[in-house]
Amino acid sequence: MSTDTQAGADSAPSAEELAELRARIDELETELADVNEAVNDDTKKMVILATKGTLDMAYPPLILASTAAAFGYDVTVFHTFWGLEILHEENSKNLQLSSVGNPNMPVPNAIAALPGMDRMTTRMMRNRIDDNDVASVGELVDVCLDSGVDLQACQMTIDLLDYDESDFYEGVTTGVGAASAFQEMVEADIQLLV
Repeated sequence: MSTDTQAGADSAPSAEELAELRARIDELETELADVNEAVNDDTKKMVILATKGTLDMAYPPLILASTAAAFGYDVTVFHTFWGLEILHEENSKNLQLSSVGNPNMPVPNAIAALPGMDRMTTRMMRNRIDDNDVASVGELVDVCLDSGVDLQACQMTIDLLDYDESDFYEGVTTGVGAASAFQEMVEADIQLLV
């Protein structure tokens, strides 16, 4: 046997070394598959910040979120301050429409400021919603949750308004802070403030 052949035979890996090498290769292939999946993930992300809780302002974030989810977007809606009323199961049934300062109201501000005008304009809007078979706020919340939309309730606002987590629709994410919402916005393809 030549010296070269004997040197090659002496340096052959042991069965244990081969097993470790195979395990490391498997681990690296798994990591590579994960990286490829992340790089090739075509899912778009949308984050909506909902800050208003009037009847007319409850619809835009919910309609946009449910529509984006239907198109395959990963959607998060962060509700803060009065936007939290949209997720409050009881309060969302009684959202009002403010007629003062609303440029699309068919009445001047001087008349809109009269007592009872907000109740009247809210009733008019609710009648239009019913007459046109538009989903209620609660139904839209359910559609969003069923579509995988992450409806988030700002924890600071929950504390500020003295709400309890049980006040919200089942499936709403609570305990979320502004830092988490900000991080989601940074990673999103589309960010909207409603």
